[in-house]
Amino acid sequence: MSTTKNGPLASVTVRTSVTVLGLGAMGQALAGALLDAGHPTTVWNRSPGKGDPLTARGAVRAASAEEAVRASELTVVCVVDYDAAQAILDPLGEALQGRALVNVTSDTPERSRAAAAWAAERSIAYLDGAVMVPTPLIGSPDALLFYSGSQEAFERYESALKALGGKAAFVGTDPGLAALYDLSLLDFFYGSMSGLVHAYALARADGVKAVDIAPYLSTIVQILPPIAEYTAANIDAGSYPGTQANLGMMAAGVEHILHAAQTRGLDVSHLESIKSVADRAIAKGHGADDWASTYEAVTAES
Repeated sequence: MSTTKNGPLASVTVRTSVTVLGLGAMGQALAGALLDAGHPTTVWNRSPGKGDPLTARGAVRAASAEEAVRASELTVVCVVDYDAAQAILDPLGEALQGRALVNVTSDTPERSRAAAAWAAERSIAYLDGAVMVPTPLIGSPDALLFYSGSQEAFERYESALKALGGKAAFVGTDPGLAALYDLSLLDFFYGSMSGLVHAYALARADGVKAVDIAPYLSTIVQILPPIAEYTAANIDAGSYPGTQANLGMMAAGVEHILHAAQTRGLDVSHLESIKSVADRAIAKGHGADDWASTYEAVTAES
């Protein structure tokens, strides 16, 4: 430990200079988290007028995107889509050369890989990122963000990335993996939200308020984590033991819900889709297996 005549020196934490391009709600939250963690932060937005609260907290507002990226060793871009991101980045190849770029704009794995190839051609260390929490959670220890691409860049800037969210997960060197993880989790989320709204609609069709159903949903929510774990293990193993609850029995349950919803005049398109997948899996011989066996119907070639 370094010392002076007055005793040990306090440890010094090096703060990475970071630029944030794009000051929508998420971009502002990201920049705010960096400021909270003590990182020198430069901000830029295509349309003027945004960022005043950030500059009041110590951020530097750049006059141009080029000025912004030249101000920092690490640039984070967060805009509406990859078309918007690339429109900003295309003129900045030279300015970004030798620096690191983190793109947390949401899109497909294919777009992520194309952006990484663009960066590699210009000697830019590239990380693709996916933000998995709403803006109020940015900067918190429980905020999950996925990253993929340059492992060297992730390790070098991990401190700054963890300022954005304590659960900064590097998922691989394939730049498309962060987007793939993002889409997979959101696939589950949106399907769950659709089911939730439909469940409330079914209750309300018979005069039961949604708020009267809500307290009992915790029973379902609490059993999901272990179900997620063993379903994942079974799918990876290609084995679907149905000793606890088999697909034939559960498909009959779906049929009951479908009939009740139809009788009440509700939209049943998603229930018909669920039943169709289950029926195809049963036709393939998985009636005695568990629900994970529907994977074989989901992935079957048409």
